[in-house]
Amino acid sequence: MATRIGIDLGTTNSLVGVLREGRAEILPNALGERQTPSAVSIDDDGTVLVGAAARARALTHPDRTFRNFKRDMGTDREFRHGSKTFRPEELSALVLRQLKRDAEAALGQEIAEAVVTVPAYFGELQRRATRDACEIAGLHVERLINEPTAAALAYGLHHRDRECRIAVLDLGGGTFDVSVLEIIEGVIEIQASAGDARLGGEDFVEALVNALAEQAKERFGFDPRVNLHGRAQLWEACETAKCRLSELLRVEVPVVRPGPHRPDESLVLPLDRDQARELWQPLLSRLHPPIRRALRDAGVEPEAIDEVVLVGGATRMPVVADLASTLFGRPPLRTISPDEAVAQGAAVQVALKAGDEQLDDMVATDVAPFSLGVSTIESHGRRRLDDVFSPILERGTVLPASRVERFVTASDGQGQIRVEVFQGEHSLCRDNTKLGEYTLQGIPAAAAGEEAIDVRFTYDLNGILEVDMTIVSTGETSTLVIERSPGRMSPDQVEQARQSLQGLKFHPREALPNTTALARAESLYTELRGPARELLGAAMRAFRLALEEQDPSIIAQRRAELSALVDRFKG
Repeated sequence: MATRIGIDLGTTNSLVGVLREGRAEILPNALGERQTPSAVSIDDDGTVLVGAAARARALTHPDRTFRNFKRDMGTDREFRHGSKTFRPEELSALVLRQLKRDAEAALGQEIAEAVVTVPAYFGELQRRATRDACEIAGLHVERLINEPTAAALAYGLHHRDRECRIAVLDLGGGTFDVSVLEIIEGVIEIQASAGDARLGGEDFVEALVNALAEQAKERFGFDPRVNLHGRAQLWEACETAKCRLSELLRVEVPVVRPGPHRPDESLVLPLDRDQARELWQPLLSRLHPPIRRALRDAGVEPEAIDEVVLVGGATRMPVVADLASTLFGRPPLRTISPDEAVAQGAAVQVALKAGDEQLDDMVATDVAPFSLGVSTIESHGRRRLDDVFSPILERGTVLPASRVERFVTASDGQGQIRVEVFQGEHSLCRDNTKLGEYTLQGIPAAAAGEEAIDVRFTYDLNGILEVDMTIVSTGETSTLVIERSPGRMSPDQVEQARQSLQGLKFHPREALPNTTALARAESLYTELRGPARELLGAAMRAFRLALEEQDPSIIAQRRAELSALVDRFKG
């Protein structure tokens, strides 16, 4: 029997959720863990590693490991290893494939369909790229859902009888979204969404990396960022420091001298919570405008918000919770997991879509995060202004939606009209994002302003746009299919990528615990010095010998010993 799942495809980590007996559950992966790092690495023999093993190799093999590719969805950026290149969609597809396999193993059933989450502030190109990634991975996905909406569904599942207005602040690894919504008798109505698609927890780590690298230059006379390995080691140390500062007031950040150095050399830089807050102030200030915009679009003041829900791993940082408390005048809600809320909500959406009787009292609506329109010409007497953005669907429009606007010819005898479609909020098209264009032929010859076309925008629940153009006098209709926008894969490219994925070599799923244990140990080994390094090296050698002997009980014992040692040294 096939089943359906909800997927939170994150910048840093991804999760799979399913609704069982009225409860949203997070499914474990092959390691028994609930989160799968959104990372891909290429082994020495060309074998692909996905998840925790790949994440661990970011330190030891930074040139062969790819992370944060979600931030480049919808662009034409390529990630290169040797002669092989990967698009963001292909790397995301590798993560999705792993999530699908883990879900099938956990449920003992084939996955028939999935609901996948996207940041609310993902635009048309990024949403289509996400669907392409799902297709490459062999996942049937009929519905994308905005991450704050999914979090609201998770909240609503536990508070169906409550009537309240909520602000969801979703700060993930790479994006920030804020949505204002209202829950009334099980109906979840999204009133406004805003965000920053280039702001997330990874940026807070980057700020620490750059600041501490400058300190290392001043105190120790070297820059740890001079090569990939040095930068990877500093990044890992700063990411650990960011997490530890959520609980500690002060930490020490180790730095490694590039090139030859004494085995016992230990260089550390102190970092306290106040220093980090100061370094992060420019990033924290970027959280304010989206919050203000969402409140303004919803027509409410901060004090009208009944609950503030924090979603995304980066909201565990005290500075984010403090900011939310200051802005809204109340502490944020702590009853749902910021790491798991989105995946839980995706699971709820799967059940809603399937008509689950357990949820027959729940309904969710959503809104368009951007305005969508066309480029027009305005006449002012003898003067004409080109490149004017004319919105057809404004941000905040409840979805699904269909709107039509009429436009007339600008010149005598004009036989064609080029319809250019844009997304954004600026008055001039050049400052917005172009989605595509279509030249409508066959306009009957007439004086300027006498012939007209109707342009209809249809925006579905997935945030996918269709554009229909009709010549009013003839009734002839054409449809703009946005397939070859900059950064968009063509159907042929998607199919070719799907075939290429099937031809890649992957580590057997049952071998992942061993592969991951070694990768994590190897990553830590590069950081240790002296007796600790010798002890870990001995445990790694014992584990490798056990793998060669192929005795499952001995392998399990040595793996447990190695993992315990890694946990001990990581503290």
